[in-house]
Amino acid sequence: MENAKKHQALEDRLIDFGVRAIRLAEALPGSRIGGHVAGQILRSGTSPAPNYAEARDAESRVDFVHKMKVCLKELRETRVWLITIDRAGLVKPPDLLAPLIDECNQLICTFVASLRTTKREQSGTRSSQNDVGPGNHS
Repeated sequence: MENAKKHQALEDRLIDFGVRAIRLAEALPGSRIGGHVAGQILRSGTSPAPNYAEARDAESRVDFVHKMKVCLKELRETRVWLITIDRAGLVKPPDLLAPLIDECNQLICTFVASLRTTKREQSGTRSSQNDVGPGNHS
């Protein structure tokens, strides 16, 4: 799969993940607790997709890495909220959360691997930060 298709596939996964976060927020109880957690899951769960879109158009490697780290940070926060929702029993049946937690874990792994690849490339033989554009990372 060529890089552009891989990047688009990841962006699509992140958009789908955000949609699932929206649906989960809507399914939370209308209580004070449910409202608070819904706001948190909406913010962190929908953030990675647009941040990744920005990373794809980064102006430099440093900008790319920063935006990718923002995506990773938001995914990790979302994972904590998903586990909190599960442990608090805010969604019935609780097994509905397992696939969403699994997808979040997979996305986290993808971003960690991408950032490691970028770091390895930066410390490699390349002499200029701008010789390969940010969109060319795996």
